[in-house]
Amino acid sequence: MNVVVVNGPNLNLLGEREPGVYGDLTLDQLEQHIRERAKTLGIDVRFYQSNHEGRLIDYLHRMRTWADGVVINPGAFTHYSYAIRDAVSAIAKPTIEVHLSDIQHREPFRAVSVIADVCIAQISGLGLDSYLQALERLAAKTTG
Repeated sequence: MNVVVVNGPNLNLLGEREPGVYGDLTLDQLEQHIRERAKTLGIDVRFYQSNHEGRLIDYLHRMRTWADGVVINPGAFTHYSYAIRDAVSAIAKPTIEVHLSDIQHREPFRAVSVIADVCIAQISGLGLDSYLQALERLAAKTTG
């Protein structure tokens, strides 16, 4: 199984940006943990991060022929990017939206996701485990 893990704006600052909210792992460390779990699940994984909406969309489009599934943390785009929502819908791959923090228990605007309705699940508030659980769900979907 091939999975792309896509991270949106400001996730390149993990480890230094609001560690009380997002934890102290850097993006590189987060990716290493995901890579290790993916290996145990027999998943080939690729990573992409951008602070630019169009680049995220272009990446999803490019990966549509390689990926069997998507794990996406759209960052702030979660709350208003219909363009990313449409890209996720267009590529028609099982997609799980993830968030490090619990978006339902933060500022009211963060509770709204325009992406969620085109995803098979949303996992938030578990830090690194949000990503790891997403991988496990995608792996189970292909075997179950």
